Amino acid sequence: MKIKMEPIIGHYGNFDIDGINHRIYWEEAGEGIPLVCLHTAGSDGRQYRALLNDKKILKNFRVIVYDMPWHGKSSPPQGSKVGHYQLSTKSYVSQILSFIDGLELIKPVVMGCSIGGRVILHLASDHKEKFRALIGLQSAGHLDPYYDIDWLHRQDVHGGEICGAIAYGLMAPTSPKEERFETMWHYMQGGPGIFKGDLFFYKFDGDIGDKVKQIDNSKCPIYLLTGEYDYSATPEETKILADNIGVDMVKMKNVGHFPMSENPKEFLKYLYPVLNKII
Repeated sequence: MKIKMEPIIGHYGNFDIDGINHRIYWEEAGEGIPLVCLHTAGSDGRQYRALLNDKKILKNFRVIVYDMPWHGKSSPPQGSKVGHYQLSTKSYVSQILSFIDGLELIKPVVMGCSIGGRVILHLASDHKEKFRALIGLQSAGHLDPYYDIDWLHRQDVHGGEICGAIAYGLMAPTSPKEERFETMWHYMQGGPGIFKGDLFFYKFDGDIGDKVKQIDNSKCPIYLLTGEYDYSATPEETKILADNIGVDMVKMKNVGHFPMSENPKEFLKYLYPVLNKII
């Protein structure tokens, strides 16, 4: 029986990030306006499989999703050691800019979720001239502590299972069971200490603080969408952020912290109107 081929094409490339060579994997589909998608902490680009297969989006957008260094099919830089990974604001912004410049993308749209939803705020503050628009999913200016991240990398705890359990708890009970399981499975496959290392940015270093005052929405449109079931970046926190920037925010029904992967059908209902404004 003939299989149905998906339009997704995978690539590997070498990128200079802060003077260090990184072998990065990315997938893309479609043509038109570049739409670079940033995955969540501890996971990889598979979270955006629905966008990469959506014919409506692919008519106008070249959807590009890369795995961060240490994540998915991207390699750690040479000389790395387990347990030493820690994502900072500087290194996160550098990898995004290096990826965009390496592919020679002109005025792309960048959409990020969770840590990706946080880093777009830093892009808006410091590099707004490089982007056509920025979309934040589950964005918040800061994170109130709600669990001890040391559990994510301990010898007496199964790392994959604890990471998967935390991710599962952030999803909406109304999201389809199969999609929730796959989202959790991506987390169970992460490298040791990587989720914890990403959360250094999310919980501490990436706090936008007073820099939020530097964000000028008139220079680079910002769109904020947050799932109603998220207890990490809550709708209330996103509303505070939106008010500080001077933009509207959309609370998405029936989704949690991973809208694009846990319930893509519901998420696309909210994304289509945003993309139509950008075209």
